[in-house]
Amino acid sequence: MITRAAPTMYFFGVTTGKSSSLRMFPGWAKILGLENAQLVGVDLPINAPAADYRAAVEQIKYDPLSLGAAVTTHKINVLRAALDLFEDLTSDAKLCQEVSCIYKREGRLLGHAVDPYTSARAMRQFIPADYWSRTNADILCFGAGGSAVAITTHFLTRTAPSERPRRFVLVNRSPGKLDFIRQLVAGLPPAGIDFEYVENVDPEVNDRLMAQLPPGSLVINATGMGKDTPGSPITDAGCFPNDGIAWELNYRGELGFMHKALCQREARRLHIEDGWYYFLAGWSEIIGMVFDVPITTEVFDKLAESAAAVR
Repeated sequence: MITRAAPTMYFFGVTTGKSSSLRMFPGWAKILGLENAQLVGVDLPINAPAADYRAAVEQIKYDPLSLGAAVTTHKINVLRAALDLFEDLTSDAKLCQEVSCIYKREGRLLGHAVDPYTSARAMRQFIPADYWSRTNADILCFGAGGSAVAITTHFLTRTAPSERPRRFVLVNRSPGKLDFIRQLVAGLPPAGIDFEYVENVDPEVNDRLMAQLPPGSLVINATGMGKDTPGSPITDAGCFPNDGIAWELNYRGELGFMHKALCQREARRLHIEDGWYYFLAGWSEIIGMVFDVPITTEVFDKLAESAAAVR
């Protein structure tokens, strides 16, 4: 364990040095009155040994000036490896069985999942409230990890029936994460959404799934491909739905999925979003919790302006 000399927040990721968060943090700290605080990246390989996750959490638990962390790729694995180190979890963390925010209150180590809230906040920026009832569109989500769980949770627990898609298709390379979402859906009140679960590693099969979507549908890249791993879940031949929405949850990296959408934007009248606003919403929420400072709309706007300057 390292004994810190200044208030410290950590960032558990894969390639944290490439993230805009380390560049934007000094400006954000100044805006929030945290001039002495520091952000330290912790690089962990995907599916790292449980002991590595535990050591990272123990640093926060036992060092007084280690105040918390933002957790990106490792949300589920961190909680599985270090569950006994937390005094409590928020209701969203318990439901999603992941932690994206680790923080302290009165010496107690707490875990929270911010993504159900921040994914909803991000979607409100580009999807009108009446969109799903008006269009009868579907959602196709490539990837069934933490972000997919959060988006699913949002539609199941935070929306009125008129604000839900009629069909939600989740695609993942392995069955475990699909099984978790299937159990999550089964354990919550019926939402009137037809969920489908597809285990698949072939991008050409993903192309065919995308071709079956009705106009206006939302296609999400929640795989991490294009940032944490190379490639894209679809091929160059994959066709997005007419008048649809392409949401690339990554905001940095090669972004192959988003570039394929950009090539079809005019022909198919696509609306294309990257993960920048989602990133800002999540980070501002987590920093606010770690340092126990309120993030009002006015403060968020200042943080967004500051971050754009160093993106």
